[in-house]
Amino acid sequence: MIPKKKNVTVSLSAAVVEKTEYMYGVNDDSRMQERRESEEVASGKAQRCIRVLNTELRIVLLGSRLSGKSSAGNTILGRDEFDLRRAAQCVKRRREVAGRQVTVVDTPGWWENYPVESTPELVKREIVLSVSQCPPGPHILLLVIQVDDSFTEDHREAVEDHLELLGESVWSHTIVLFTYGKRLGQTTIEQHIQREGKALQGLVEKCNNRYHVLNTKNRGDVTELLQKIEETVTVNRGHFELKRGTLEKIEGRKKVEEEGVKQRLTKVQEQRETLVTLMGDSVHLSVLRIVLLGARLSGKSSAGNTILGRKECLRVAACCSKVAGRQLTVVDTPGWWGNLPIEFTPKMVKQEIVLSVSQCPPGPHTFLLVIRGDVSFTEKERRAIEEHMELLSERVWSHTIVLFTYGDCLGNTAIEQHIESEGKALQWLVEKCGNRYHVLNNVNEGDGTQVTELLEKIEEMVAGNSGYVFPDQIKQSAPIRKADSMKWLPPNSKTNSD
Repeated sequence: MIPKKKNVTVSLSAAVVEKTEYMYGVNDDSRMQERRESEEVASGKAQRCIRVLNTELRIVLLGSRLSGKSSAGNTILGRDEFDLRRAAQCVKRRREVAGRQVTVVDTPGWWENYPVESTPELVKREIVLSVSQCPPGPHILLLVIQVDDSFTEDHREAVEDHLELLGESVWSHTIVLFTYGKRLGQTTIEQHIQREGKALQGLVEKCNNRYHVLNTKNRGDVTELLQKIEETVTVNRGHFELKRGTLEKIEGRKKVEEEGVKQRLTKVQEQRETLVTLMGDSVHLSVLRIVLLGARLSGKSSAGNTILGRKECLRVAACCSKVAGRQLTVVDTPGWWGNLPIEFTPKMVKQEIVLSVSQCPPGPHTFLLVIRGDVSFTEKERRAIEEHMELLSERVWSHTIVLFTYGDCLGNTAIEQHIESEGKALQWLVEKCGNRYHVLNNVNEGDGTQVTELLEKIEEMVAGNSGYVFPDQIKQSAPIRKADSMKWLPPNSKTNSD
C-alpha cells in the first residue's frame, strides 16, 4: 500500500518525498520521519529563497578584461552605474529592476589567456572578496564571456582556475553570460557553442548548461536573465557562501600588508625629503640621460614615448626631446624573456644592453627598470632581472628606478599595495633599487604630471649619487656570459655641466 501524496509547496521537494515514500513504504516509520523532516527543512529554505527573490537579487560579475563585464552590469541595472575603464577593485551598485532591489558587484578582470599564476595577488584577492560585498552572499555569479572572441583551451583553463579561487562549489551558482550578442547575427548561441568546440562546451557543461546571451548595446528587457537566475537559486535553495575562515584569512593578510604599506610610504617620504635637502635651492638639471631596461612586452618603448611625449623611441638609439624645461635623451634596449634565466638570452641582446650606456655619453643619469604593474611578479622574474642587470655591474642598482607600466590597470590602488601584496620577490627588487619606484600610465600619455614627477625623482636620485652619472664605458675581461665580471672605469663626469 502506497500512502497518498502530500501537498508540498515546492515541486522539487514533493517529488523527493513521493519517491522516498515509494522506496521505503510506510512501515519504516523512523526512517521516513527523518526523510520528511529533512525535506520539510529543505522546503522551508526554498520557500524563504523564493520570498527573498521576490524582493532582492544579489549578483557578482566575473570574467576577463575587456569581456564586457561592466557593460553587462550597466545593461542589467538599466543605466550607467559602472565605469567601463579597467579597475583593480570591486565596485557595488544597487537599483530597482523589474520590481526587485538588484545588487550587482563588478570585479577586476584577468587577462583572458594568462594562467592564474600571472594574475596579481590584489586582483585574485578582490575576486574572492567580491562575495562579501553583498552579504550574506551572492545569489548568482555571472561568468562574462565575449561571444565574438575565439574561446581556446588556454581561455578555459584561465576561467576555471580563477573561478575556483572561490572554491569548487562555485560552479553550481554560476551562469555563463555571453556579451555582445548582436554580433552572433543569425547564428544561435547553441550553434556558436557547438562550433567553438570542446573548450567552450566543457565550460558550459561545468555550469550545468546554464547560459544566457546579452546584447549590451540594448538595455531593454532583462527579464529572461532574471528568471534564469531565480530558477538556479531555487534549485540551489539559497545563495553562494565561501568556506568558513576564508575571509578571515584574507583580512588577516590585508592587515599585515597595510602595515607594510605604511612603513614603505614613511621610508620613501623621509628618503625623498633628505634628498631634496641635499639638492638645496638648485634649479632642476637642464639635461637628463635615461636608459630603459626590462623584459620583452614590459612596455619599455611605450614608456619611452610617454616620457618624450612623442612616438619615436627606437631600440638602442638615442632619442631626444625637450620635456618640462629639460633636454631629455632616452635610450631603448632590446628586452629579455621575463621568466627565463640569462643563458637563454642571445649574446647580441646582452651586448646591446652593455652598449646602451655608450649611446648617451658621457653616460646615463639613470636606468629605468620597466616592469608591468598588471601581472604577478615571481621569483623567476626577479632572478632574470638580477642576472641581466649585473651585465652592467653591481653598481648599476644605485642608478636604477623601478618603473611600473600599465598603471591604468591599477585603478585607485596605490602601487605600495601592489608591492606589498606581491611578496618577497618584488619587495627585494624595489629595495635593491633603494626604494625608488614610479608608476606610468602609458594609456594617458597626455598627463604631463606623471612624467614631471618621474623627472624629479631622477634628479633626487642623482643628488643622492653626489652628482655622478653612470660611466659610458665598461671593460670586459672575457666574452659576455652568465659568469662574466665587469670592470668599471672610474666616474668621469659630474652632472653640473652635462
